[in-house]
Amino acid sequence: MTELDGRVAIITGGASGIGAATARTFAAQGATVAIVDRDGEGAVEVANEVGGHAYALDVRDGGEVSEVVDRVAQTLGRVDVLVNNAGAGDLRPLHTVDDKLWHRILDVNLSGTFHATRAVIPYMLETGGGTIVNNASLSGLTPTRNEAAYSAAKAGVISLTKSAALEYGPTVRVNCVAPGHVRTPMTAVWEQMPDAFEPIAAALPLGRIGEADEIAEVILFLASDRSSYVTGQTLAVDGGIGLPQAGTDPALARLYERLQEG
Repeated sequence: MTELDGRVAIITGGASGIGAATARTFAAQGATVAIVDRDGEGAVEVANEVGGHAYALDVRDGGEVSEVVDRVAQTLGRVDVLVNNAGAGDLRPLHTVDDKLWHRILDVNLSGTFHATRAVIPYMLETGGGTIVNNASLSGLTPTRNEAAYSAAKAGVISLTKSAALEYGPTVRVNCVAPGHVRTPMTAVWEQMPDAFEPIAAALPLGRIGEADEIAEVILFLASDRSSYVTGQTLAVDGGIGLPQAGTDPALARLYERLQEG
């Protein structure tokens, strides 16, 4: 028996990146997957690939999210797993972030997570169980330069995760992943700047950038019965960059080499 055999999973932001990788991983483990994404065509493409269902929506619209969750529950009979993966970011100094951009980033990342969580909880309570996995970011644990809005939103996701775990345990488990540097469409711009990308990889204790499939495997763990005694937690999947002094370690290594030379 596979790990998610017979379960119904909703994945927001499932048309690409970590969301699409999670859809493939879940389907391989027996889940029926509902792909939810603003990119309707992309959602259909992934759904066709994994034998799932596709729904086009903007997670910022709470009413629309509730309608789609209702449709999933009515069509597939239940909702066992929710992965809140839809996200949006931007890179600029805090004082240049206008109200429109601020609200867009918070609404997609934080309000979107709230909307989907609120919509699935009644179904999970009705069926006697469920799991929710939220995709935050290492930036929600350790703020990053020029990402004030994104870091604030992801910190909110982490706090919301803890609140929901406290309120709905033991029936519903709620956990969070905090990816570090991972190859996704959101980080594609880095690939075009090797001079900026390569130093990041060099600073990682594991010495490389992560892949979406690696995050999907951790999401699977948190969604499955293997994590049956885990709730309210945020698991950093970051190649070790979050370790104290990890960013300065390459410089210290070079300094040591020079001292040894002379």
